[in-house]
Amino acid sequence: MVGDGKMKQKKVIEKMICIKPEDRVPFHNQVDYCVGTGRMGLALQKEYMEQLSFVQETIGFQYIRGHGLFSDDMAIYHEYEENGETKVEYNFTYLDLVMDNYQSVGIKPFLELGFMPKKLASGEQTIFYWKGNTTPPKDYEKWEALVQATLKHLIERYGADEVTTWPVEVWNEPNLPGFWKDADMQEYFRLFKHSFYAVKAVDERFLVGGPAVCGGTDEKWIRSFLTFCKEEQIPLDFVSRHHYCTELPEHVGHYGYAELEEIEPRLANLHSTRTITDSFAEFEGKPIHVTEFNTSYIPNCPLHDTNQNAAYIATQLSRMGDGNASYSYWTFGDIFEEFGVPYTPFHGGFGLVANGCIPKPTFYTFAFFKKLKELEGVCVHRDENSVILQYGDVYRGVLWYTVNKRQATQVSLRVVFPTEKNEYSVVYQRVDEDTTNPLKVWHDLGEPANLTRSQKEILQLAAKPLISSERIVPSEGEVELQVELPEHSVVYFELQPSKICSDRGYCYERVMQYE
Repeated sequence: MVGDGKMKQKKVIEKMICIKPEDRVPFHNQVDYCVGTGRMGLALQKEYMEQLSFVQETIGFQYIRGHGLFSDDMAIYHEYEENGETKVEYNFTYLDLVMDNYQSVGIKPFLELGFMPKKLASGEQTIFYWKGNTTPPKDYEKWEALVQATLKHLIERYGADEVTTWPVEVWNEPNLPGFWKDADMQEYFRLFKHSFYAVKAVDERFLVGGPAVCGGTDEKWIRSFLTFCKEEQIPLDFVSRHHYCTELPEHVGHYGYAELEEIEPRLANLHSTRTITDSFAEFEGKPIHVTEFNTSYIPNCPLHDTNQNAAYIATQLSRMGDGNASYSYWTFGDIFEEFGVPYTPFHGGFGLVANGCIPKPTFYTFAFFKKLKELEGVCVHRDENSVILQYGDVYRGVLWYTVNKRQATQVSLRVVFPTEKNEYSVVYQRVDEDTTNPLKVWHDLGEPANLTRSQKEILQLAAKPLISSERIVPSEGEVELQVELPEHSVVYFELQPSKICSDRGYCYERVMQYE
């Protein structure tokens, strides 16, 4: 048992799912469309690229979105004096290195225009350990020229047909005064208009959107933004927003402890953006990109490292495609410095992967949902504990059980499938607190801040799902799975017809001494 070591009698919740041949359920799985990162300059680090390569090998995201394209550590924008005149020059050395690194692992940028270069900024306000400037430009013509010069350079290097497939989002969370001075809505609208037309002047094929606000202010910001675009006749390409699901954290030392919010109200808030967008005839049906989502919105929340996070996110992945074109987990890895350099490998970072290339349980939630996309299938069942798809005679599914607070409960799930075959095999991959829990192993090792090579290898092994399998003989035209789901668990299964085709003289039962 995981927890305080005391054995508790679990309440078992019996549940049954009966799949019928005609069952069809809507399910829009965009799990691999986009993933978040810290500021783009971090892509110059070795460990960052090792983590991204690891994530890409298993999940394979199409796009990556991060802050800091124009921040000073990328060194793009420069001003100098010549003959009493201020002139501008650009340096794309680091930009090329970052983009080449992304291309090497098969991922494209989802470009976020921000933050403000110090020389172009109208003020001194900054955010984060790395001091991203969050004030408007002092000169909008120079801002437009910066945006256009950057895009033109990228087109020259990678080709217009490629670069114009990279979406462009204007700024990040301007509804928060820390990210945009005074959360000045009208000034953001001005920035958006200048940016939109600057991008389109380079190539009309670019898709440009915003306002990239955090959730909770939809009625004010999303509606006002769309009203502005309508009045200004701006042909907006997409709407973007963010989505987090915890209460205000309690800060203790280096950490913020946050309680999960109930899922349904948070999903209802997310859907409000779809409702508001569709209320405008000009923007009805426009794609909505959730360009950041996670449980907590702080990079030092221990919840992120847990099996509870993995199970909660499973529900999110099963539902976020309802009305949204994409949803980007914030972030793929823990090379991330908003609050500074983390002290330990398990510090509550946003990442799917802990430093040391140790996958967290949530990594496998994404990997399991990606497996549902490997073949062309149809969804035959979806509820609060499961998504099941059919691929001809094969079924794949993700099962989970999430609770916001421990209740000493367990779901005992029976899944019944119709069949005309005689024999089946099923393979399970299980992620729960007893099987796939590197956080617990790290704790039992004494919570070392700096891992030895041996400790890192142990934690990488402890992070792998438990593989199990069985053979099933159908009864009366049905094949049945029985799966136990403890709290905070995620299970992937693959059920397919399977005959035993033994080599001459081979008897498995005899080898195993079953006879």
